[in-house]
Amino acid sequence: MTTPLVQMKNISIAFGGVHAVDNVSLDLYPGEVVGLLGHNGAGKSTLIKILSGAYKADSGEIWINGKKVDIQSPRDARANSIETIYQTLALADNLDAASNLFLGRELTTPFGFVDDSRQEAETRKIMARLNPNFKKLKEPVSALSGGQRQSVAIARAVYFKARILIMDEPTAALGVHETKMVADLITELKKQGLGIFLISHDTREMMDLCDRVSVMKNGQVVGTERVEDVTEDDILSMIILGKNPKAAA
Repeated sequence: MTTPLVQMKNISIAFGGVHAVDNVSLDLYPGEVVGLLGHNGAGKSTLIKILSGAYKADSGEIWINGKKVDIQSPRDARANSIETIYQTLALADNLDAASNLFLGRELTTPFGFVDDSRQEAETRKIMARLNPNFKKLKEPVSALSGGQRQSVAIARAVYFKARILIMDEPTAALGVHETKMVADLITELKKQGLGIFLISHDTREMMDLCDRVSVMKNGQVVGTERVEDVTEDDILSMIILGKNPKAAA
């Protein structure tokens, strides 16, 4: 049996007595996309921030590749091959794709200078793997479309050996063509064996992109189902009513 990339076991965290995440367990396998859905305040972003090292859980365990790990910071998360791509993307608008890819982790020459030519060559290589149509390597990312900017952010994560990707609303504010570009990227990452947690409010997108969906409400998991086993109405019912119609069936 395949070992899960991620197992979050009985995770809880409270803020001022309010249980933002209450005894939640989730897992993620290689080559799988698991969607996290729920209203604002459901707990999905808080749960993911625990995995990415932004928050420390009050209780529970995180296992990566079958080993229990202690994630106290984003650095710990990266050391465990976890990268987060936030909605804001955290890109420097005035720099080109290569400079963004290596920002803070620059490749240098033996003399300690930034090796621009090697950074560009490595960027071409990773982009060819992820998005062969990406050609705007020399332009500042401010000149790129939303989908192209996502490509840069994803390439940065993958280049630095991420095996677990957390994507927060990756297609928010993107047009139809741009959304398809990101969907194609996610499909390619799945083929390469990465596991992806996808946070979105778009149930239709989740049905198209995910293998499984987990719905949260009031800090708890209402249910986790394979997308082929549920309808969009089932998911909406879980989000709104906080009940899993499949469990009652």
